[in-house]
Amino acid sequence: MDAIILQILNGLDKGSAYALIALGLTLIFGTLGVVNFAHGALFMLGAFCAVTFSSLLSFGFVPEDAGSTSVGGFSFGALQRETPYVVHWFGENAGNAIIDWAVPLSILFAIPVMIAIGVIMERGLIKHFYKRPHADQILVTFGLAIVLQEVIKYFYGANPIPTPAPDAFVGSFDFGAMLGFDPGSIVYPYWRLVYFFFAAIIIAAVFAFLQFTTFGMVVRAGMADRETVTLLGIDIDKRFTIMFGLAAAVAGLAGVMYTPINSPNYHMGMDFLVLSFVVVVVGGMGSLPGAVLAGFLLGIIEAFASMTEVLDVLPGINQIVIYLVAIIVLLTRPRGLMGRKGVMEE
Repeated sequence: MDAIILQILNGLDKGSAYALIALGLTLIFGTLGVVNFAHGALFMLGAFCAVTFSSLLSFGFVPEDAGSTSVGGFSFGALQRETPYVVHWFGENAGNAIIDWAVPLSILFAIPVMIAIGVIMERGLIKHFYKRPHADQILVTFGLAIVLQEVIKYFYGANPIPTPAPDAFVGSFDFGAMLGFDPGSIVYPYWRLVYFFFAAIIIAAVFAFLQFTTFGMVVRAGMADRETVTLLGIDIDKRFTIMFGLAAAVAGLAGVMYTPINSPNYHMGMDFLVLSFVVVVVGGMGSLPGAVLAGFLLGIIEAFASMTEVLDVLPGINQIVIYLVAIIVLLTRPRGLMGRKGVMEE
């Protein structure tokens, strides 16, 4: 039982990342009809927003009153570490606390940056491919993903960059003791739990935005019948551009909060890209609930397939189980779990 609970937690953790990325992908496809193979790169850019923000907070100076040390008649400048500007401005306690909480605080930095990147991407490139075949959209967005990947590699290097979680979330939570099992039988890292709850909040916020705001209602109407909404005098194209920016922000926030789990590197976007598309297809192209459901479902299945007991019987099954599930689902439900009729069927 403890192994089962642990794998469910692992699945929810992994499924959170899948669901967030797939949610953004489905938003873009549902509104603009674009198959965006650069969406994994947006996840990567979000992670590097956290890296950049953390580096900016750590940027400092050597105080001018460093003094000197005399050894054997020779005078040397005192060896001192740089003092970060945030420590200088806000004091030692507050400044160090800000640096410690760099990853959560980088959300404030990532949101406007990712929205701007999304809008520029849509206005500068994607809009020219709305009426082109999906194959053309895949090729151009995949090429854009490679370009963004190489740009990150050029400026940040090829090695992963550790970006730690706040000290308050270092360590693990003992689920075993809470559930009546032996202490230490089910322990799980605090930050992975934070990531799951963060993903749940973002997913709920996106659905609430689309369901209960006037802007969201117009967008949903445009997704269902774009031509009729345009005839009513509503600039649906402008709203769809904003939705592209919001979808980019969702992917970026998923990347920001994932940095303490997996140190950012230039190819992390590609690592999630194919899996996130499998999630979208299994959930049903254009279905937001389907993307979220499939994300968590496939995450849990992958977690159970990674158990030692399973790998002893079926070595390597954890590497292909998601694709096997996708094949089974599409053979039995060609539109996916919650797909709509007519989507990508022309």
